Amino acid sequence: MSLSPFNLIGLSCQSLLGNPLRSSLTIVGVFMGVAAVSATLQVRSISQAVIAQQLAERNAPQVGLVPQRNRITRQRIAFTLEDIEFLKRRLKQAKAISGINWMRSSLVVFQDKEATPNMIAVAPNHLETSGQQLVAGRAFNSTDYQSFRPVVMIDEYLAKQLFQQQNPLGQNLYIDLKPYSVVGILPTSAENEEPEGEVWMTTAFQSTISGNYTIRSILIRPQKLEDLQSLEEQAIQLLEQRYKGSQFWSWNTVEEILEQKNTLESVSTALLVVGAISLLVGGVGIANVTIASVIERTPEIGLRRAIGATQKDVMLQFILEAAILSLVGGSLAIATVHGLTVIVAQRFEFPYAFESRSAAIALSSAVFVGVGAGFFPSLRASQLDPVKALKG
Repeated sequence: MSLSPFNLIGLSCQSLLGNPLRSSLTIVGVFMGVAAVSATLQVRSISQAVIAQQLAERNAPQVGLVPQRNRITRQRIAFTLEDIEFLKRRLKQAKAISGINWMRSSLVVFQDKEATPNMIAVAPNHLETSGQQLVAGRAFNSTDYQSFRPVVMIDEYLAKQLFQQQNPLGQNLYIDLKPYSVVGILPTSAENEEPEGEVWMTTAFQSTISGNYTIRSILIRPQKLEDLQSLEEQAIQLLEQRYKGSQFWSWNTVEEILEQKNTLESVSTALLVVGAISLLVGGVGIANVTIASVIERTPEIGLRRAIGATQKDVMLQFILEAAILSLVGGSLAIATVHGLTVIVAQRFEFPYAFESRSAAIALSSAVFVGVGAGFFPSLRASQLDPVKALKG
């Protein structure tokens, strides 16, 4: 007659408690392996949270493209709106594409207040490309571009500097003695430690005052951060095909973050390998303990078989013992790593939240290794001949 699950668990616990030193050493082996795996998963989780936090504090990831001199003619081409449409039709990984012209700083006046902010002319769809959210007001619309309206968007820093307590929306300010209507308020860029203020106008209106209808740089926002580098390569390849002999200089706005991300992923992978090796060492320890236990308890196994225990009962008991050791060692490791991670995260102000998924992966890997290591010794124990076992 087979034993009930509760009786099997009871017998397994009694057997493990009967040899506390061996059980403790095995638990320590499992503890070290699971701690290494769990710590690796926590490092990866925190690094991803840090990178996400850094990305949230700046504009959306973008690729920038600027034309260089032609290798043959030694002349420099100029981008136009047609180039933006050309790339939009072909770059499926792009979420938004726009253009930008950096202008010389100009004197900006409102009543008796003056400032000299950064001046930028933006092509349609630039707000989505940059990923910025307006603080107030509206973005440039198609009518602003088609009708060459003298409208601008300014950042919060310039709004406070010029308008102070007044509402800037709908007000007219003067740039080089020409009036412009404020339609939107942008957040002040966090990338500049000392903001100087910023004014956006449409490339359409800029072309009317400068007579220049070209675009200095094209900006491309990817659908996913992982697509950034491949998108940069595709865009350059398409433009080189469009303009034979021309070269293009490119950059992206999150290059240092990508380097940091790649470094952290490499470190996490290395740590994960170390953790896996440690976990395998713990599995070897469980296998050794199970083999020694089978040898020592051969008469006991014979007696149990003689009084009615089945091969399945014997095999399940040894497997259950390995699972219990793995669960205890793994649970202690996860709790310890979590506590230490909380202390480190608070000390260095890292974003951290306990992830049940990571804990489940670490614990299930420990149980899998433990049960796998104890399977063959358990199978051997279940196949012992009862008569020979009793003689042994």
